Amino acid sequence: MAAARRLSGARSKVGSSHALFWLSYGLILLGTAVVGGLVGMVFGYAVELPRVEELQLNRPNVVTYVYAQDGRVIGQFAAEKRILVTYQQIPETIRSAILAAEDATFFEHPGIDFRRVVATAINDVINWEMKGASTLTMQMSKLRFTSTEKAWERKVKDALYAIDIEKTYSKEQIFTFYANQIPLGHGRYGIAAAADFYFHKELGELTLAESALIAGILPSPGRYSPILHPDRALVRRAYVLGRMRELDMITPEEFEEASNAPLDVKGRDDELTPAPYFIEWVRQYLNTKYQTDQIWEGGLKIYTTLDYDLQVDAEKAIRQGLREFDHTKRGWAGPVTNILESGETLDEYRHSDWGRLFYPGQLIHGLVLASNPESAEVRLGSYTAHIGLEEIGWTKKKRVDQVLKPGDVALFSLQEVHRESRIIVAALDQIPEVQGAAITLDNTTGAVRAMVGGFDFNYSKFNRATQALRQPGSIFKPFTYVAAMEAGFSPNDQVLDSPVEFQDALGRPYSPSNWDDEYKGLITIKQALAESRNVPTVRLANALGPERIVDVAHRFGLKQDFPPYLSIALGSVEVTLSEIVSAFSCFPNHGVRAEPYFVERVEDHNGVILEEHMPSVHDAVVTPDVADKMLYLMQEVVRRGSGRPLLELGRPMGGKTGTTNESTDVWFVGFTPRVTTGVWVGYDEKRSLGDRVFGNTLALPIWKQFMQAWLDGAPVERFDSDYDPDRSMTRIIETSGGDADLIGPLIAPEGEQPARRQSFEVEDIAPPPPSNN
Repeated sequence: MAAARRLSGARSKVGSSHALFWLSYGLILLGTAVVGGLVGMVFGYAVELPRVEELQLNRPNVVTYVYAQDGRVIGQFAAEKRILVTYQQIPETIRSAILAAEDATFFEHPGIDFRRVVATAINDVINWEMKGASTLTMQMSKLRFTSTEKAWERKVKDALYAIDIEKTYSKEQIFTFYANQIPLGHGRYGIAAAADFYFHKELGELTLAESALIAGILPSPGRYSPILHPDRALVRRAYVLGRMRELDMITPEEFEEASNAPLDVKGRDDELTPAPYFIEWVRQYLNTKYQTDQIWEGGLKIYTTLDYDLQVDAEKAIRQGLREFDHTKRGWAGPVTNILESGETLDEYRHSDWGRLFYPGQLIHGLVLASNPESAEVRLGSYTAHIGLEEIGWTKKKRVDQVLKPGDVALFSLQEVHRESRIIVAALDQIPEVQGAAITLDNTTGAVRAMVGGFDFNYSKFNRATQALRQPGSIFKPFTYVAAMEAGFSPNDQVLDSPVEFQDALGRPYSPSNWDDEYKGLITIKQALAESRNVPTVRLANALGPERIVDVAHRFGLKQDFPPYLSIALGSVEVTLSEIVSAFSCFPNHGVRAEPYFVERVEDHNGVILEEHMPSVHDAVVTPDVADKMLYLMQEVVRRGSGRPLLELGRPMGGKTGTTNESTDVWFVGFTPRVTTGVWVGYDEKRSLGDRVFGNTLALPIWKQFMQAWLDGAPVERFDSDYDPDRSMTRIIETSGGDADLIGPLIAPEGEQPARRQSFEVEDIAPPPPSNN
């Protein structure tokens, strides 16, 4: 038995040995196969990998900035919003914050932190996860060469790239690549763009708390955005500060101070610019001269003629003027919709506006959750606003729930945005039906100093300052008086203001009338223009011939084909605001018209000038003598005519109001010694603005508001003119037609009374022209 047991034991040992042998052999084969496979895979990837030299050869996309005259940024074009910096421009504080948060041994490892790799791999196996152990160099690989997909294949490639990158570039270069290219949320790339966006600061101005905040959002900018998720951002900031303290990068006192710092995040809305229509005008111009990728990715620097402060004042005045007119004339038009009536619920409703970043000055759709006589609770995305009686005061309603009820969607103008508390201070608003435009030109150079193309660019991108053809009404009258001055008349010559009827060759009558239906008999030319009398103007046009007026208009830069009808004297044609403003700039500039322009120069990213506006010498469109006479006449409009409200500004000014038939278009174009500014107001579709609405009651107050703000504190300038009205000869213009009437002193027909209607035949007459003011 014992022998049998010994034999059995021996056989068992032999079997165990054979099993161990074969198991070991199998494991060796498997290990060899795995290692061989890994080696083969790595070798295969290594062969396929592109060279990493392109990190330096291919500069990342950079923002193209548009600058105002004083160097302030007014707009930008960018596929990726990025500000490039050098390693030396990156402060030590934010370098340390990034290293503490992402890769503390960056300056020690060869591109791969093997200790972190092993520790992370064990954790991934145990917890069945795919967490990374990426170094900054591996993250650079992911940014430029691979992808964000969580896969072993991508990780292997990142590791190989990291090794190659470390061989090719210095640690400082790699860190700079990373700092310039890492996405940091809200369309920003790189730490400099993040500092500018979140804090409106340059890198060197960041505090320790702000640096830690930026470093904290690196892993997931969307999840840790301090604007969208301030609580999460604070948690991440605390983590980074803790790591910096753990690594002895900061002192306990610095840690304590930064940890207790408030989350003072500002953000920036790229759509909020004081000159949206102007920026679009610039973009359209650039498209005609540069390639798309050059504009959107090349980091051009566009220096424009815009006066930043004047533009802000103009935008504010147009919006306020149109809003007040709409509130007074139309009143509250009601909510945009009520979602409860359409079957939606308060909890589920979302508006597209809510995806935007909120800032004071915006118009945002809000949802009314509840209302009572004193207030309404309104949701605007993740924010809440409480609207009281004061915020609906312009509606003239005595109860809030008469205006807003649960489920209503309405527009609200944002006044204050408190990001941490998620509270907004807002007022009820609406988009006016009426539109307006303004443009300001430098008299001497033609440089565009301000431009407003409508109430709100987000709701209508049509530029009414440059694209809209509208009837000018009495704004056109000065061209008739230019023709008269060229024919030898002076401001003190007299013309008859009495009823008159003209007939064309077909016998069609045309009887112009004054806007006030009154007639003043013999009056001076300066009184006729100052008071914008229609009948004397048409009498002058009949004497001069409408062809002369068309010639003057074309010389002054108006481009449309104008039929030589008599009614052209009262503005029965169509012009753009920019054309008429450019034309009026000749009067204070001795008869010289400078072609409008708006781009001073364009530089590439390295500061090389690609184009530059060169001042050019312009020929006078009228003689200095005629220009000086017209300058005097246009100042009389302000001193004694429809522009009298401007006397309150206490500055030398000239200009002209204009109102068309049924008040469909109202205008004021005026000038100081330095600039000429025009304002137009009307509906996009041709309809009346209402009774008793004139150029001097709607357009002129808007003009006055923003020009007053711009002139406040500026030195008083005076016009340079040699004209002396007291030395001019007085004549009477009978205007019965023909050149003979323009030679020597003329008198009205013997025995004629001012109220008597005269009748003349003319070759052609247009349909009824605009009325005047």
